[in-house]
Amino acid sequence: MEQRYATSPEHVPGMDTAELRRRYLVEHLFTDDAVGAVYSHHDRVVLAGVVPATTTVTLPTFPEIASATFFERREAGIVNVGGPGTITVDGEQHKLEHGACLYVGRGAGEVVFASLDATGAAGAARFYLFSAPAHTAHPTTLVPAGGGTVRELGDQVTSNRRTLNQYVHENGVRSCQVVMGVTTLHPGSMWNTMPAHTHDRRTEAYLYFDLPADARVVHLLGEPTETRHVLVADGQAVISPSWSVHSGVGTAAYSFVWAMAGENQAFDDMDGFAVADMR
Repeated sequence: MEQRYATSPEHVPGMDTAELRRRYLVEHLFTDDAVGAVYSHHDRVVLAGVVPATTTVTLPTFPEIASATFFERREAGIVNVGGPGTITVDGEQHKLEHGACLYVGRGAGEVVFASLDATGAAGAARFYLFSAPAHTAHPTTLVPAGGGTVRELGDQVTSNRRTLNQYVHENGVRSCQVVMGVTTLHPGSMWNTMPAHTHDRRTEAYLYFDLPADARVVHLLGEPTETRHVLVADGQAVISPSWSVHSGVGTAAYSFVWAMAGENQAFDDMDGFAVADMR
């Protein structure tokens, strides 16, 4: 488990490209038959990737979180961004198609990941996990791909027409503090989340997927009046502290998993910034 320590807005102006990527971009979550994980000290969230390419993979207990099991004091939302697979939680198996989400509550024990096509990376499931500390328990719940609360946002004229599926949120699958969903851009749209905004009370992470191998998303971060950018490939994530905008434009259409944790679960608790005011 890699550790990422918290940063403040004052750090950003002095960062070069390499440091921006080292602090905020998570490049190597997905490795065949393994678990890759990053612990961020922004709201103590954990991002993890699991690829059961040729065998099942059991979620380990990382020494960095100092608990008997991963979910002893945590909860998580897990989205499958690969081929069909299963997640077995304490003996109960859940099938996840591409884009489906499983919420796992505090107190869960053994968690085992498997692909329905376990013959190699091509057809393997790729599970993306976003976890935060939890002080209460909610039941493990599966949401099928395209389920949850569906919101249509944006406009084709501004190239940001998109379908947003809210999976784990205050009016959907209940959690202690994790909020999670999937957004898919419509054909011909490339921008996500514009006008941009911050969540001064929550940390958010974007995991980009369904992006062609030769395409990239130009992801904006930093304070609205001191923005920077990183180029993001398929299967990579960006950690967005509470003071940072999070928006991007792709060279091709894509989807992304958005996930938050922090002070509250209100989806619309955000501070927007007009495009003309950004720098």
